[in-house]
Amino acid sequence: MEKLKVGIQLYTLRDQTEKDLVGTLQTVKKIGYDYVEYAGYFGYSAADLKKLTEDCDLIGISTHYGLDNFKNPDTFDANVAYQKELGVKYVAIPWMDKMEGLAGGEEALAMTAELMTKTAIALKKNGMQLLYHNHDFEFEPVGDKLPIDALYEAVPELMPEFDTCWVKYAGYDPVEYINKYSGRTPVIHLKDFVGKKAATQVYALVDKDGNPVGGDNSDVSAFAFRSVGSGIQNFPAIIRAGIASGAEAIIVEQDDCYGDSFGAAEASRAYLKSIGF
Repeated sequence: MEKLKVGIQLYTLRDQTEKDLVGTLQTVKKIGYDYVEYAGYFGYSAADLKKLTEDCDLIGISTHYGLDNFKNPDTFDANVAYQKELGVKYVAIPWMDKMEGLAGGEEALAMTAELMTKTAIALKKNGMQLLYHNHDFEFEPVGDKLPIDALYEAVPELMPEFDTCWVKYAGYDPVEYINKYSGRTPVIHLKDFVGKKAATQVYALVDKDGNPVGGDNSDVSAFAFRSVGSGIQNFPAIIRAGIASGAEAIIVEQDDCYGDSFGAAEASRAYLKSIGF
């Protein structure tokens, strides 16, 4: 098997990319990452962003790109073409409104499944795979089903990009979920934390331009993000499960670095190197 690719979700470094995208990418490479996952395109054309990334000796392996971008038939083809020109292999839906899934009823799920299927097929024709990046609300039961499972059952063409933090936060074992979807987990998000499930939503969601919306991390006594290897997650077991499942890449993400995003990114990379990745 080809060596596991190690990347970082650029949302982790959004405070830095806003100030100096080129300098940020250069630092990402210096820290020891070889791959990036985009979260927004910084106003660049696909060709220019791809070249800028490659000039920093990095590869854009994946991107977070909202499902809303594929709802308008007039721009559908152009948005698929942008991803193809950008050169990513995986296009991950970063989240969807819970009412567009099983929580909204069977009809809502069917409409979402139809759009996701159309999108997945179009991307596949252009050499890309559609993924879905979960949070914790997809693990809140609706009747006798979990929305996360209902989604993958409804859209066989869709593959998970499991965010291991939110799987664990929701009360489930990331290893068990990776094993459950063995063969369908090409990209896995590594995210660490300490604490327990909080009363407020502790994460921000991301709009179509890659900007954070909502989230409340003020009560860090109840919950706090940590660099990979500094929290409660069993990453050796998670990564072993990912490899057994056929994962191609692991992507580091930290939603809030509490003022030191480069330090957090470097600490995560150092930990992964210390366990052989």
